[in-house]
Amino acid sequence: MTNTTDIETGLPAWTYVDPEFFVLEREKIFASSWQIICHDSDLAERGAYATLNFMGALLMIVRGDDGAVRAFKNVCRHRAARLLDESFGKCSSRIVCPYHAWSYDLEGRLVGVPQQGGYDTFKKSDYGLAPVEIGECGGFYFVRTGPHGPSFDEFTAPLREEFEIYKTRDMRALGRITLRERRVNWKIATENYVDKLHLPVIHDGLNGLVGDTYTLKIDGDAYRIESSIEALPCQLLSAQAYRKILPDAEHLPKSRRRHWLYLKLWPNLAFDIYPDQIDFMQFIPLTPDRTLLREISYALPDARREMRAARYLNWRINRTVNLEDKDVIERTQAGLASGEYEPGPISREEICLRDFANRMRRELPICRERARPAKAAFDRSYEA
Repeated sequence: MTNTTDIETGLPAWTYVDPEFFVLEREKIFASSWQIICHDSDLAERGAYATLNFMGALLMIVRGDDGAVRAFKNVCRHRAARLLDESFGKCSSRIVCPYHAWSYDLEGRLVGVPQQGGYDTFKKSDYGLAPVEIGECGGFYFVRTGPHGPSFDEFTAPLREEFEIYKTRDMRALGRITLRERRVNWKIATENYVDKLHLPVIHDGLNGLVGDTYTLKIDGDAYRIESSIEALPCQLLSAQAYRKILPDAEHLPKSRRRHWLYLKLWPNLAFDIYPDQIDFMQFIPLTPDRTLLREISYALPDARREMRAARYLNWRINRTVNLEDKDVIERTQAGLASGEYEPGPISREEICLRDFANRMRRELPICRERARPAKAAFDRSYEA
């Protein structure tokens, strides 16, 4: 969405390297954002859990004795120790703190306190795990820690129809979750994945697979990037083989059986939707110049040899693309940190890049300043 105050250049370099601006982003953009944790199939059994460390917030979701999935802060109410360590795991019937052995049931109630008599006026009912807001869409679970952002229905509006078409609720993980650190600001990482003009320059194989079918569209808070893999020249052997081997997914409409869709949601989540599988990619800000890419693939059970081969080739293609992207985004971060850069123009074709930069300016007007402003300007931004 644009307005008359939109600017046709990128953001100033200081917004990609400044620690105080990074803190402002955490408070004003990410505190009220929905963040994906996992899929329902990852929590198949009673006591199964998943955790997420998001910008210092320690979060967990767990399937209770009643089958319901609940979200909590992954922090003991006694002395604040982290409770669960693994990305995915399973508790028996209790969540036990490794520090002083306070224990909680799978619904988050405090049920065990060693030497309880030493505490004055103490009621266990006052010290259950701190709940966190949770939502489910297409089998995927999302949480958030702060108010004032979009409702869950608003956030998932661009996803619901796609998830129904691809039957994501029935999917299962193809492997383990992958964590890849990049030496870049989170905005560089997310911008790169909606940057159209770099495709023919650095992604020879991918460009040969999708070519001129690569289109961009803005749909509210979501960016839709779509392409076809039909009858295009291709240099990368794995991409050639993928196009040749990929079998029909009979549950999909014919228009989707050779169709790729990339859905990018504000501010830091994306879904790669293929005929054979779906991946989520979450860009987790660590510091002003470090970002963690958290991703995993899910797919419908399919024992066909051709489908297994297509999914392996899909992984090969994406591995190559990720390595190519790693190089260019870290080059970009180095240039932004050099102190010699003034924002350049954004092409009319790069509608997503324009929209992202202007969305940042609307959310945080301070980043309209070409040079880093004084502390008073940051103080006003926190108060706004």
